Amino acid sequence: MTYYLTLRKPRLKVDSSTRSPPLVNHQALRNVTYYIMFKESIVPDPVGSSVRPLRVAIIGAGPAGFYAAGALFTQRQLSVSIDLFERLPAPHGLVRYGVAPDHPKIKTVTRVFDRTATATGFRFFGNIEFGSDVTRADLHRYYDAIIYSIGAQADRKLSIPGEELAGSMSATAFVAWYNGHPDFVDLAVDLSGESAIVVGVGNVALDVARILASSKDELAATDIALYAEETLAASHIREIHVLARRGPAQAKFTTAEIKEFGELAAADIVIDPAELRLDPASAAEVAQNVEAQRNLAALQELAALPLRGRPRRVYVHFLVSPVEILGADGHVQAVRIEQNELRVDANGAINAYGAGRFFTLPAQLVLRAVGYRGTPLADVPYDMRSGVVPNTKGRVYDPASGQTLAGEYVTGWAKRGPTGVIGTNRADANETIDSLLADLTTLTPAPEPDPAAIEQLLRQRELRFVSLEGWQLIDQLEVARGQPRGKPRIKFTNVDEMLAIVPEEKPSATPGSN
Repeated sequence: MTYYLTLRKPRLKVDSSTRSPPLVNHQALRNVTYYIMFKESIVPDPVGSSVRPLRVAIIGAGPAGFYAAGALFTQRQLSVSIDLFERLPAPHGLVRYGVAPDHPKIKTVTRVFDRTATATGFRFFGNIEFGSDVTRADLHRYYDAIIYSIGAQADRKLSIPGEELAGSMSATAFVAWYNGHPDFVDLAVDLSGESAIVVGVGNVALDVARILASSKDELAATDIALYAEETLAASHIREIHVLARRGPAQAKFTTAEIKEFGELAAADIVIDPAELRLDPASAAEVAQNVEAQRNLAALQELAALPLRGRPRRVYVHFLVSPVEILGADGHVQAVRIEQNELRVDANGAINAYGAGRFFTLPAQLVLRAVGYRGTPLADVPYDMRSGVVPNTKGRVYDPASGQTLAGEYVTGWAKRGPTGVIGTNRADANETIDSLLADLTTLTPAPEPDPAAIEQLLRQRELRFVSLEGWQLIDQLEVARGQPRGKPRIKFTNVDEMLAIVPEEKPSATPGSN
C-alpha cells in the first residue's frame, strides 16, 4: 500500500538589521528540518490510478463480456486490469456456438474482441467455472468490481403434451450441436424421418430451418462441426414446416434472414399468399414500422416464387400453434396444430388466440425456437419471472431488500433478456460501464488486488485454466485444420482435447494497466 506524504520546510530566522545570512538554530533544525509527517488521515492511492489500477472480473467471454472490457479500456484517464473468466476453454460465446455456420460475416466481429484481448491489462481465464471453481466471495476478495455477462443459456418450453418425446428438442440445443459446443456433442439428432417442424419464427427458428434445408455443398465450406455435417449430409428430411403463432406483421426475423430461403440450392420455399393478407390492426402496425414493411415485402416475393422441383421444401405457416406432440413407441410422429386469430387487447397489443380449428402435420423431428431464458448464478440475485439478474442500469440489486450490491454489475442478455442482435450488446455494455464509472469513488477496494493472487488461488485448487496465449494456440490449430478442406476452421469439440493442446500455464508476471 502506498501513502501520500507531506513535506514541511522549517522557517529560518533572518537578521533584518544587517541582512546577514540567516542564523541557524541547530536544535530547531534537528527538530523540524525537512522531516516527513503523515497526514492526520492516511489516504491510499485511489482505485483506477496508475499505482493502483481498477481490478475487474468479467464472468462470461461472449460478446457482452468483450464489449464491457472494451468500454473500460477506452477510458483513457483510467488504469484498469481486467480478468475475463469463461467456463469453456474457448471464448466468444454466442458467436462461436450460436451464430449459424453459413453466416461467416457475422463471425468477423471476433476481430473486435481479439483487439480488446490484446490490450495491456487484459487476461483470459478459460476453463474456469463461476460458482464451482471460483465463487462470488472469492472474486470480491481479489477484484473491486464484478461484471456478470453469462447470457441466457436455457430455452423456453412449449409446455404442451408430448414435448418430452424423443425427436422433440430445443433449437438452442440443435444449434449448439451443429456448432460443436462441447456440452452438446452427444445430442441424439435423428434425421431419418422425412418431416421436421420448427416452432417459432425468429432468427434462430429460421437458422435451424435453413440448416435442415441446406445441401451438402452449401455446408461444406462452413465451420459446422464435422459430425453434424456428416449427419446432415445423410438426412432424409424432405419437408420443413415453420410455425408462426401470429401473423407476418408480427414476425421477429430480420429481412436478410428470410430472404436467404430464396437462395437455397436444394430447397423451395412455400408460403400461402392468403396468409400474408393483413387485418386492419396489423396493417396499421406495419404502416408505422419500416422493418415490418421490408419483412412483408420479402415474404410476398418468396410467396410469388415458382416451385423449381428441388428435393426439399420449406413451408412457412402463420397464425398457428402446436397444441400436442403425438408419438408412437416414445418417438415423435406428428403434431396437432390449432389455427389462431388475432385480437387487439385493452392495451392495444395484438395477440394470437386459438380459433378452435385443428389439423395435424406428420413430423419425426420437432425443434422449439420460442425464446431463450437465463439461468441463475450461484449466490447471485436472479428474477425467475423475467429470467434476468435484477438490475438498474446494470447495477445488480437484491430484489428482497431492494439494496444495490456494491461492486456488482451485469450486462448482455443476463441484464435485459434475450433481445437484440450481437451489436446490441455494445450499447448495453456502455450503459453498465457508465454506472460502474459513476460508482468508482465509492467502490470498496479489494483486499488482495495483486493480479498474481487469483492465479495462486487457482493453482492451490489444482484448477487447469487456459490463458489468452493458450486460446490463441487452439485458434491457430483450428484454422490450420480447416485449410485443406476449404473451411475457415475445424473446431475442437472436446474440452479434454483442447486442454491437451495447451501447455500447462506458468505463473505470469503482473499485467500492466491501460
